[in-house]
Amino acid sequence: MAKRVVQKPEWIKADGVFDIYSVSNCVSDTFTDYINYWKHNGYWFFNSPKLIELVAKENEIDLTGTKIFYYEIFEFQFNAKENKWEQFTPEQSFKTDVLLPKKKELQGYDVVTFNVGTSPECSPLSCNALASIIKINQHCLIETFEDAKSQIEEGHFNNSEPGPYRIFAVFTV
Repeated sequence: MAKRVVQKPEWIKADGVFDIYSVSNCVSDTFTDYINYWKHNGYWFFNSPKLIELVAKENEIDLTGTKIFYYEIFEFQFNAKENKWEQFTPEQSFKTDVLLPKKKELQGYDVVTFNVGTSPECSPLSCNALASIIKINQHCLIETFEDAKSQIEEGHFNNSEPGPYRIFAVFTV
């Protein structure tokens, strides 16, 4: 995904945060309202940076100032109503054939809501300022997968935005 990363807004009261690498576009926007172009995969992202560039070129979208991210999604989502992990799969009507980046650097983990079950909706760490009560890094992400999972299981994301909650490893490429 290509995103326009912003510096930490003043309303996020979390020491040490410099900018927002959230998966959702509530704070750091995606390069465009990309779903309308129907080139995304079954996870509602792109299979490669080339597809992002194609969408931008075909629709005269300027990618200047964007940063490319690669995401890996944990194959389970947390159902807070039933307090359990449930497996999910990509939408089968879209081709999902992700080109792995030659080089990627892990930045941390984001927890994202998927109430509708399609595209990412909210990243409560930044969108709901949960970063002020959950330990996060300079990009407003949780450092380890284990910590992200335990924060969810302990209920720290309850009452932020409706789930289910999915965990994303966030990489820069």
